[in-house]
Amino acid sequence: MKKLSTVIFFVLGFYFVSAQDTLTILQYNLLNYGNNTGYCNSNNNNVNNKDNYIKTITHYIKPDIFTVNEMSSSPSMQQRLLDNTLNTGWINYYKKANFIKVANSYLVNMLYYNSKKLRIYSHVIAQSYIRDIDIYTLYYYSNDLEQGDTAFITCIVTHLKAGSGTANRNKRKIMAQNLMDYLSNHHFTNLMLSGDFNVYSDEEPAITQFMYNNNQTIRFNDPVNRMGNWHNNTNFSDVQTQSTHSESNGCPSYGGMDDRFDFILISNDIKNQIHDVSYIPGSFHPVGQDGKHFNKSINDYPPNISVPADVLNALYNNSDHLPVTLKLKVDKTLGISEWKNTAFSEINFTNPVRNNLILRIKAAKYTLLKIQLISLTGKVLLSREQNIRNESSTLSIPLEKFAKGLYILRFSDGNNNIVVKKLVKE
Repeated sequence: MKKLSTVIFFVLGFYFVSAQDTLTILQYNLLNYGNNTGYCNSNNNNVNNKDNYIKTITHYIKPDIFTVNEMSSSPSMQQRLLDNTLNTGWINYYKKANFIKVANSYLVNMLYYNSKKLRIYSHVIAQSYIRDIDIYTLYYYSNDLEQGDTAFITCIVTHLKAGSGTANRNKRKIMAQNLMDYLSNHHFTNLMLSGDFNVYSDEEPAITQFMYNNNQTIRFNDPVNRMGNWHNNTNFSDVQTQSTHSESNGCPSYGGMDDRFDFILISNDIKNQIHDVSYIPGSFHPVGQDGKHFNKSINDYPPNISVPADVLNALYNNSDHLPVTLKLKVDKTLGISEWKNTAFSEINFTNPVRNNLILRIKAAKYTLLKIQLISLTGKVLLSREQNIRNESSTLSIPLEKFAKGLYILRFSDGNNNIVVKKLVKE
């Protein structure tokens, strides 16, 4: 894959134009959204009230990717959050991922996304010990995709076992190790690991698995590099996310803000902008955390002015966790003169494609067109040759038998001049 990526880079390396966009990521433990338990019920965790709180928060942040923990496993509740909080007012472009459940848990994860910018490529469960860990892969969707270029983002959402003590630390370690073993055996790019980790320090085995794994290629990074003993430590008061309450009404945990449970970690390729996506420095922060409410409720004295008053009220009332957010830059380099040295003036096709790949070809002179469909591992799956006259032509290639996913299209003319494009099969 690395060799193939290198080939693509040099093949497309004639003349370039830069296309950039910013994606806002939001991760949030919703505190039993849609669940009615013995301690969280319609009186102290009413879903109608929560809808209004979450709507206030998301309309303020405007996330492009919204990952959540402690969502009900009921599909109707997952749809409810989409309809009652995200797609409200003039907004109608959010969609949710498909739901998969393996673990026997009433608390699940979910991902919502801005369909004006993104599409879902795949969703798998990496492990199901105690709770599922979900891996959602999205691709950047814009008019640039029609030029055969896109960027992929992989969102891993986890809610590790809660609780102090050795037994719970070991359960978190097993969940983390299962995930990292899965990543070692599968190829993903531009990974973010988000969720409620329930960890107390960077010495916990789960954090060691994530950040200091023996397999260096899958290690994660803290975008703000604030590692240490986070529990009850005022040195980390600006990144602590739990608890928003100093006293409880029966549902939320309480005791004031003194733990860093909620994270968005980034992979090396995001950190080093290897695959078109990079972290925007300084963009990570817990929403509503002003660093002045250690062991206090977030709305205690002194006044918390880090967010508007209605957002602060929503954060306090909706959950015992603060959401965390960061921004990514999507920076694609698109070839604008890639056909310059070939016998073709252009070859266009609709992307993504479903059943048939329709090529619209303009040739500068009579030539032989050779087309290859190549997997991401470099295997040639289809090869076709066609004589093209010096005029406009249309060529249809059936792709029904190929699975959904990302492929490489390789075009060459009679003189073996090559152009490479990306193709998404839906």
